[in-house]
Amino acid sequence: MNEPAAPRREPGDGLARRPGAGVPSSEQDLVAQVSALIESARESIASYANSTLTMTYWQIGSIIDSEVLGAGRAEYGAQILVTLSQELTGRFGRGFDEPNLNRMVKFSRLFPDREILVTLSQKLSWSHFLALLPLRSDDARAFYAEAAVAGRWTVRELRRTISRKAYERRELADSQLGSGSLVPADTFSDPYLLDFLGLHDGYLEADLEAAILRDLEAFLLEVGTGFTFVERQKRMVIDGKDFHLDLLLYHRPLKRLVAVELKIGEFDARYEGQMKLYLKWLNRHERHEGEEAPVGLI
Repeated sequence: MNEPAAPRREPGDGLARRPGAGVPSSEQDLVAQVSALIESARESIASYANSTLTMTYWQIGSIIDSEVLGAGRAEYGAQILVTLSQELTGRFGRGFDEPNLNRMVKFSRLFPDREILVTLSQKLSWSHFLALLPLRSDDARAFYAEAAVAGRWTVRELRRTISRKAYERRELADSQLGSGSLVPADTFSDPYLLDFLGLHDGYLEADLEAAILRDLEAFLLEVGTGFTFVERQKRMVIDGKDFHLDLLLYHRPLKRLVAVELKIGEFDARYEGQMKLYLKWLNRHERHEGEEAPVGLI
């Protein structure tokens, strides 16, 4: 009696299949589906590799700090560190030379909370952390780290933001207005930004506005990520009087309008009252469902 023929085994039969996954309707669908899987896998691998690398450097720094440099062994420990760096460089390359080992030690000291670091290391690379090490305060490091995660900044974007002293500007704004929604800052008086816009001493507010609009795309990149242009000289009728807001932007990640008033000179408390008036009007007449309350930038 003949045995029934064994079912033919097709290539890929041994691979796990996602429950409910249908056959792609076309060759393009197949390419898109497989490409999405590959891209997702690459992102996961890159994130895991970055996190593992960062946490390894943190552990190395912690071990050296506690077992080599700690407990009054600074001079003796420094000699051991030289020998250790030579051994590690011979085995694993220049990434473990003495300057880099010192950076790892500093890294472990400045980021002592392992749990917080594990979370950050999944979003920020070792190069991001290197950009944070020279900062003078824990608050500044936390500010830039959180902003880099939220904005998905590249290392270049992070360094540029640090060089423009965004944290110091934030502190200045807080000291002037407390915890309100207004954000007065001298962002537009930064010589770097004025040079980028082609402006020099003696410019007027109208000149500044015209320069911004002339190079709008570049300006939005300078202000930050996630901004889109809405309107220039936004007209508002308040108590029967006409008012005009210099620039109206929208921040997509934050889902809120950003009112921008351009002023020349030092901050004046009257600007705050004017901006509050504008924000109240925008909140009532321009805020859409699902959006957060508008904020102001002077």
